[in-house]
Amino acid sequence: MNKDKLIIFDTTLRDGEQSPGASMTREEKVRIAKQLEKMRVDVIEAGFAAASNGDFEAVKAVADAIKDSTVCSLARALEKDIARAGEAIKGANSGRIHTFIATSPIHMEKKLRMSPDQVVEQAVKAVRWARQYTDNVEFSPEDAGRSETDFLCRVIEAVIDAGATTINVPDTVGYNLPHVFGALIGTLRERIPNSDKAIFSVHCHNDLGLAVANSLAAVMNGARQVECTINGLGERAGNASLEEVVMAVRTRQDLFLCDTGLDTTQIVPASRMVASITGFAVQPNKAIVGANAFAHESGIHQDGVLKHRETYEIMRAEDVGWTANKMVLGKHSGRNAFKTRLSELGIQLESEEAVNTAFARFKDLADKKHEIFDEDLHALVSDEQSTQEQEHFKLLSLKVCSETGETPHAKVVLAEGGMEREAAADGGGPVDAAFKAIEGIVNSGSELLLYSVNNITSGTDAQGEVTVRVSKGGRIVNGQGADTDIVIASAKAYLHALNKLHSKLERAHPQV
Repeated sequence: MNKDKLIIFDTTLRDGEQSPGASMTREEKVRIAKQLEKMRVDVIEAGFAAASNGDFEAVKAVADAIKDSTVCSLARALEKDIARAGEAIKGANSGRIHTFIATSPIHMEKKLRMSPDQVVEQAVKAVRWARQYTDNVEFSPEDAGRSETDFLCRVIEAVIDAGATTINVPDTVGYNLPHVFGALIGTLRERIPNSDKAIFSVHCHNDLGLAVANSLAAVMNGARQVECTINGLGERAGNASLEEVVMAVRTRQDLFLCDTGLDTTQIVPASRMVASITGFAVQPNKAIVGANAFAHESGIHQDGVLKHRETYEIMRAEDVGWTANKMVLGKHSGRNAFKTRLSELGIQLESEEAVNTAFARFKDLADKKHEIFDEDLHALVSDEQSTQEQEHFKLLSLKVCSETGETPHAKVVLAEGGMEREAAADGGGPVDAAFKAIEGIVNSGSELLLYSVNNITSGTDAQGEVTVRVSKGGRIVNGQGADTDIVIASAKAYLHALNKLHSKLERAHPQV
C-alpha cells in the first residue's frame, strides 16, 4: 500500500528562537538549517523577516544557503510584513510565506480589536498579497484550538479560495486534548467544501505536555504536515518535538497511513547542535535524544536486551543517530583530520582563517584533555563563534582562590572596548567571586536568572559547558562558555551574555 507523505515543517529557527534567551545569530541559523537540510526536513521556517533587520538577514541567508528544503518566513497578515517576507525568501530554490491572524473570540476582541468579518477580510487580503511573491502560501488561524468551529470553517474556506495551499491549525496555547484536537481536524476536513485543495497542518504547543500527542491525533485524522522543533524547543513549555513525532510515526507504521522522508540518523546530531548553539541542554531522560534514552539500569531490562534487543527497545539507537563509533581526535591529530571531522559533523567554517583559529583552540584543548569527542568539537566551534560576536568585554585572565575554611576570592582582568581593566572580589564560591569581580568592572545592572552546568562528555577531564541567563530592562539573553576549568567556563558564559546585552540587538515578538 502506498503511504501518504507526512511533511515535516521545522520551526526551530523561528518559534524555537522565541524561547527566552534562545536568539541565534545569522551564522548559527545557517548552521542549523544546513543540518536540517541534511536530515531532509521538508520545510524550514527560518524566522520572522519583518521582526528586525537581523531577522530579515538571517532568513535571507538561510534562503540563499539551502537548496533541497523549502525555506519559509512567517508574516503577520499585514502587507508590509508579507512584502518583507517575500523579499527575504527571494533567493530560495523553493520559498514559502506563512501568514497568520488570530481567530479565537478572546484574541479577536482583546488583542486585534477586530470583528469576525474584518478578520476574514484581512486573512483573504494577506493570502492574496503573499501570492504575489510565491505560489506556496501557508495560512494559520492563530489560537485555532480555542476558536469557534463554524468561524474556522468560514475563514479557512475563504483563504483556500484566495490561494492558500497549506492550512495550519495551531493549538497556540497548548489548551487541547488529543481526542478533541484530532476530531477538530477531521471536522474541518469534512465540513469545508474546498478542503481537498490544501494540505492540513498542525502546530501544537506543550503547555500541558500534550503537543506530540495532539499532533499525532491530528495526523490520524488527516493532517499531513506537522510543525515541530528540534528538542521541542519553543516559547513557554515549547513545541511538539520533531524527533518524537517522526519516530512515533516511523515506529508505529501499523497504525499510521503516512510516513516522513527524513534521514533519522541525523536526529541526534541535530539535537546536539541545537542544544549547543542555544544553551538549552537536553534532559537525560528526554525521549529519543536524551543521554538515557537507550540506557538500561534495571537488571531485568539488561538481561532481556542482552538476550533479544526488542524485549525492551522499540527502536534501534543507530536509527536516530546514536553511534558506538569510538574514533576520537587527540593532540597528535592533524589539521586535515580535524577539518574532515568538522565536515562530517556538518560544521562548516566560513574561511581558512576561521579553520586555523578553531584548529589552534582544538590543540589547546587536546593538551588539557586526552580524547576529543564530537560533542567537544560542537562546543569548541560554538564557543569560538560566541567570542567573536560583539566582543566588547573580553576575558584576559582569571585567578581564583578557593580553600577550605576561607572565603573564595577572584581576580579578573578584562579588555573593555580595547582597554585593559581589572578587579577583585570575594564570593560565596569561586564562581560567585568571579562573577562579582566581573561586575566590579562591568557594572551591568543585570539580574542573573539561570546558572546551569552540563558536562559535555564523561570523565573528570571533560569540558564543562555553562549556560547563564541574564535579564535587564525586560530583555533576556543566554550566554555560553565551555572549558575544562568550570570557573573559566562560567566566566566565559557570563561575559558572552553581557556582550549580548551590550550589543542592544532587539527582536520584535511576532505576535506584538
